[in-house]
Amino acid sequence: MASDIGVGSDGWSLGDDTREWLSLEDPLEHRTWLFDVTFLASDWTCIYGAGCPGIDIEPAPELALGCCSHGAYLNGHDDLAHVREMIAELDAEIWQHRRDPAEALWQDSEGWWRTQVVDGACVFANRANYPAGAGCAFHLLAERAGRRPMDTKPEICWQAPLRREDHETVTGHVYTMVREWELRDWGGPDTDVAWWCTSAEIAHIGTQPVFRALRDELTAICGPTIYAELRTQLDQRVASAQLLPHPAVRRPGG
Repeated sequence: MASDIGVGSDGWSLGDDTREWLSLEDPLEHRTWLFDVTFLASDWTCIYGAGCPGIDIEPAPELALGCCSHGAYLNGHDDLAHVREMIAELDAEIWQHRRDPAEALWQDSEGWWRTQVVDGACVFANRANYPAGAGCAFHLLAERAGRRPMDTKPEICWQAPLRREDHETVTGHVYTMVREWELRDWGGPDTDVAWWCTSAEIAHIGTQPVFRALRDELTAICGPTIYAELRTQLDQRVASAQLLPHPAVRRPGG
């Protein structure tokens, strides 16, 4: 377990974004998992529909756009194929901006497939006044079909605010980080994204830690064996109250 925590004579002596990490060796492949314990053990929860201000520079909770303002990047051919399959299941009842599937996605100059942006938000984002309900059409599809939203959404959408990063060494060993998305991932302070989601105290009001609340998502990311070990270790840490507070709740003003 790696940590960048410093402890002074009067308790924690912390930098603004000091975090604790947990490393686990994968028994099935040449991979070391590095987990952001500070986020996974926090009480963050998604507050979409409960005051979420969106991710544009000017807060606009009344628009109910959540993190859908800029559309979504698709993660490779498998994700693209999956999204196309899900588009085929959408209809006008649950998809406000329904159109030909070929017009819902586009490929940028770097080769990434992305969802179109229509009137300031993802083409799959229903607006606040839509009869079927605001929010992601894929989410509504999951509810209607009795599936999990992570089974119908693009990969980045069901993973967020979790972020997986694979770093391969020259020997072929892979170090995989599982952490929270941060503003720097969207371009830093000069970007047009206000990624307050995990870094502001407003969303740290969950009733259970992230590693329990996002069990299915974490299991899909790292597999059941690694998740079981992660869960065991973090359950022990929670029980013993040996946890580093998330920066959002220890930073003055949140």
